[in-house]
Amino acid sequence: MKVFIFLLLLLPSFILSYEVFYLQNVIDPIKYIYSVTGAIALILLFFTTTISLIKSWINLISYRKMIGLFSFYYAFLHFLNFIILDMELDFIFAFEETLDKPFIYLGMISFLILVFMAITSFGKLFKLYFKYHKVIYIALILTTIHFVMAQKSLSIPQMSYLAIIFIIGFYKFKQRVKLN
Repeated sequence: MKVFIFLLLLLPSFILSYEVFYLQNVIDPIKYIYSVTGAIALILLFFTTTISLIKSWINLISYRKMIGLFSFYYAFLHFLNFIILDMELDFIFAFEETLDKPFIYLGMISFLILVFMAITSFGKLFKLYFKYHKVIYIALILTTIHFVMAQKSLSIPQMSYLAIIFIIGFYKFKQRVKLN
């Protein structure tokens, strides 16, 4: 099961690579990479936060770390697309763009939270910092706002993401109250 989930989570990056580098039929590859990697990172982030809510139907708790790390992987690809392909390794320009556009710095803050969580997901560091992993909810909110602002208009898919955040928040709160 673990290998199947691993391959399933890796599949979008193979499809993306195939479409962009082999087929070369994507009109704007940088924008396409942003869209795919960002959407997959966000979806996996949503899914990571809901695993404990759905465990009575399907127990994926033992795969939560792997799914969360894949969310980071796609966020990292999203970040690399920004730094390497879009900004062409011009770090001063990238920094200026980050400060000029609020959706970028919200994405950067969210990315830094995911970096922290990825680094502290193993061994002794996890034991020391697991209680701080609740910041995933901040990353989820910031990432969703980043996504909505990047689209420059509020459409039905973006409203759906916002609604999902509120639903997850409601059920997580309900779950916490039930446990206490």
